[in-house]
Amino acid sequence: MTGKILLRGLIALGLFAGSAQSAFAEDEAPAQSGKGFLDFTVTGTVGLVSDYRFRGVSQTDKHMAIQGGLTVMHKSGLYASTWASNLAGWGQFGGANMELDLVGGYTKTFKKVTADVGLTWYMYPGGSNTTDFAEPYVKLSAPLGPVSALVGVAYAPKQKALGNFSNTPTSRGQSWDNLYVWGDVNYAIPGTKLKPRAHVGHSNGNPGLGPNGTSVTPTGAYWDWNLGADYAVAGPISVGISYIDTNISKAKAAYLQPNFSSTKDGSSIAGSTVVFSLTAAF
Repeated sequence: MTGKILLRGLIALGLFAGSAQSAFAEDEAPAQSGKGFLDFTVTGTVGLVSDYRFRGVSQTDKHMAIQGGLTVMHKSGLYASTWASNLAGWGQFGGANMELDLVGGYTKTFKKVTADVGLTWYMYPGGSNTTDFAEPYVKLSAPLGPVSALVGVAYAPKQKALGNFSNTPTSRGQSWDNLYVWGDVNYAIPGTKLKPRAHVGHSNGNPGLGPNGTSVTPTGAYWDWNLGADYAVAGPISVGISYIDTNISKAKAAYLQPNFSSTKDGSSIAGSTVVFSLTAAF
C-alpha cells in the first residue's frame, strides 16, 4: 500500500462526505439504545436482503440472504458485536455457506465528533483453512448541518487468507494486506420516516487471486458506491432500497472467471444492481 493511494482515498472521501446526503447504518458507531442491564446496553438487528453485497461485490451469487447482528455496549464505550449472513458463490470463504463476524472496539464522543476504533474478525465456518482474517478499523462520525457523515479506514495486515495464489509472475503464495477507505452520509428528512443515504469506498489489496481462487479485493484496486434510502414502516421495522455498483469492468475481472460470474446467468457479480431490504431492530 502506498501513502499516495491512502491520501487520495481520504481526500475523495472528505469531498464526498461534504457534498453527499446519506450513510449506511452498519458503518455508524454502535447504537446506544436498546435494552439496558446495569452498565450495559444490548441492541440487535435481523434482516432480509435481496443480495448480500460486500464492498460492492455479491457474496450470495446474486441471491437473497438473511442476516442478523447483536451488540453489547458498556457505558465506558467498550463494545462487542457479532454479525452473520448466509453465503453462496464467489467470495473469500473456501466453500463455507456462512460468514460470521466477531467485532470488538471502543467508541467515544469528543464534542460533536465520535471516534470508533476496533477490530473485525471475519470467519467462514466450514470453509478451508485459509479463509479467516482480521481487519482493524478507525471511524470518525459527526453531524454536518442536517447531514450525518462518517469516514473510515480499515486496514488488514498481511495474512494468508488475503494471499496471492494466482498464476501470475508475481504470485508466490505470499501473504498480502488490504486497505479499504470509505465515506458515508445520511439525512433524516424532517417530518417524514424517510432517510436517504449514500456511500463510496475504495479497496486496494491483492492484485491476483486468493488461496480459494478469488480475492477480497478483485482486480487489486477498485471503487464501490451505493445510493439508497430507508423508510420506517412501523416501530422498529424498516424497508430499504439501494443502487449498488463498482468500477470493476468485465475486462479487468477476466482473470477471475468463472469465479466472478453469477451461476444464474453468467453476469458479473460486481455489476450494478438494486438491492431491497427488510430490517427489524431491537
